[in-house]
Amino acid sequence: QVQLVESGGGLVQAGDSLRLSCAASGRTFRSYAMGWFRQAPGKERDIVAAISGIGGRTYYTDSVKGRFTISRDNSKNTMYRQMNSLKPEDTAVYYCAAASVLIGSRYYTRADDMDYWGKGTLVTVSS
Repeated sequence: QVQLVESGGGLVQAGDSLRLSCAASGRTFRSYAMGWFRQAPGKERDIVAAISGIGGRTYYTDSVKGRFTISRDNSKNTMYRQMNSLKPEDTAVYYCAAASVLIGSRYYTRADDMDYWGKGTLVTVSS
């Protein structure tokens, strides 16, 4: 069982930056591919970025490429996402998710593939 706790959300203005963190319980953090998903009101939960358990392979959805950076520190059981040049359309509840993997270099981009979820943190970007 893995417990995930997000932090770092809040209200910011367009163009600002924000850093989200996701702290995971357990001693095998590197065995999990991690991802950030977001869900805006009335919309489905979609992938934002993903990172493999080891090797640092990453994925970004097109709308955040060049603005968001996903990273992880396996020694601290923590995943991060740096968000720069925020836009009003980035407003959403952001969820941290983990998927158990046998191949450490894999990552997942579908919500259905994730095994554990955090409760989410709200990011609101005002124009």
